[in-house]
Formats: sequence, C-alpha cells, structure tokens
Amino acid sequence: MIRTQRAPTRPAAVALVLSMIALTAACAGTSPAPSTSIAAPNPSAPAPAPSSAGPKKITDPYSPTIDPSAFSTTINNPYFPLTPGTRTIYQAASPDGLQRTTTEVTRDTKKIMGVDTVVVHDFLTLDGKLIEDTFDWYAQDRDGNVWYFGEATKEFADGAVHTKGSFESGVDGALPGIIMPGRPQIGDQFRQEFAKGVAEDTGEVLSLTGSETTPLTGPVNDLLVTKDSDLLDPAAPTENKYYARGVGLALTLTGPAEREEAIAVEKF
Repeated sequence: MIRTQRAPTRPAAVALVLSMIALTAACAGTSPAPSTSIAAPNPSAPAPAPSSAGPKKITDPYSPTIDPSAFSTTINNPYFPLTPGTRTIYQAASPDGLQRTTTEVTRDTKKIMGVDTVVVHDFLTLDGKLIEDTFDWYAQDRDGNVWYFGEATKEFADGAVHTKGSFESGVDGALPGIIMPGRPQIGDQFRQEFAKGVAEDTGEVLSLTGSETTPLTGPVNDLLVTKDSDLLDPAAPTENKYYARGVGLALTLTGPAEREEAIAVEKF
C-alpha cells in the first residue's frame, strides 16, 4: 500500500489464536477505463456490533492459521468496503508540492496462501509526476475482518526504481495481517502485516466516535480512528487514520501537519 497513507490487519474466524491480534488499505492487472460518474458515499451504513470480549492485544510469536475456506473476495466491512470498479482519490499539500493518491479496486484477483484476494491498485503523484505505484492484496474472513496479504510496490526516485517494502504472504515467512477488524473496539491492537525486517506495521483503535470534516464526507462524528505505527522505523511520524462507515478511509493525519483527505469517489 502507498506508504504515505498506509494501514494494513487480521480475523478470528480464520482459526486465528485469540491471544494474537484481532482487527486493522491495493493492486490490479488491467488499466482502468476513464470514469466520470461520482459515487455518493454511504455513511449511514450500519456499524458492526461491538465484540463482547475485551480489547485484543498484540502478542508474540505471531502465527495465524489461514484457512482459505474462511475467506471471500466480497469485502463489505462498513469501515473498509472494497467494491470492484471503485476509485477513491486522496489529496494532500506537502512541503514538496501537491500530492495525490489514487486507489482503484480492480476486478482482478490473486491467489495467496490458497486464498483468493482482491487486487487494489494505488498510485501516488507529486505535482502530477508518478512517484509510487503499488498493487495490494486483500480478503475478508467470515467474521468481517479485512486481511492484508501483501503488496508489490515500486518507488521512483533519482532515476531509479525501488521495491523496498514489497512482500507476499506465504513467501519467506511473511504473514497476512488485519487491516480492519470486523468488530472493532477501543484499545484493540493488531498487526497489519508481518514480513520480518521488511514490513511490520501495527494499528490500534483509538475511537469509534471521531469527529472530522472532509471534502468527501462533510462533517462526521462517528468515525473510527486508528493509530498506525511502523515497528521498523520507531522515529517515523505516527499516522492517525479516520474511517467513515460506507466510505472507508476518509482522512490520514501524519505527524503535526500533514493532512491527506479523500476528495472524490468514482466508478470506472
């Protein structure tokens, strides 16, 4: 997933050990057709019922059991819906210029660890110049948890192409993580991905009643707010992400100043 707005997680119905984690956005193989229609967000989508158990915590060793029969490519978690043919555009003003991230839920799938995953394509531009191109892989378990199975990423800098951060679950010990839990609770902590020394992001649910205003959603006061951290770079600024029901990721706040907002949703 695009590093400037990253956020990967894991499920219970997948024979996942409850003492692990339990909670939480890409990749395509075809070029999208031009789109002009704007899809209205659906913030009135019902929120998942809270779990009766206490908040989940991260424990080691991390070794989820992945049962392919427990997963689906239908990803309808209200906080992280992935509908094929949907494109979301994010925008942020950075010290280097205007940054725009486009996330496209493709109609392609990729089998990973025996699981059919949805391919999501992210690409990031700075003042119109492509600087990152990524394909991410997601699936949802029968408990509504959305899992992140890895990414193939390319960053373009100084005339070179860098693939640092790329990983595929099931290869070289890499494992999937939960990007969005099916029944989030305040205090839930989870691994979003696990490729030792390559990708080790974690998330924590801070609130289910976050208040913010974005160009896409307008004023909202029931946002799910997470804190995302990179265990491989403890000095990196913390990302706080705001998810709207029926929309998904609506806002990312990085450090004290950077604000990346969803500005449009399109069909293609």
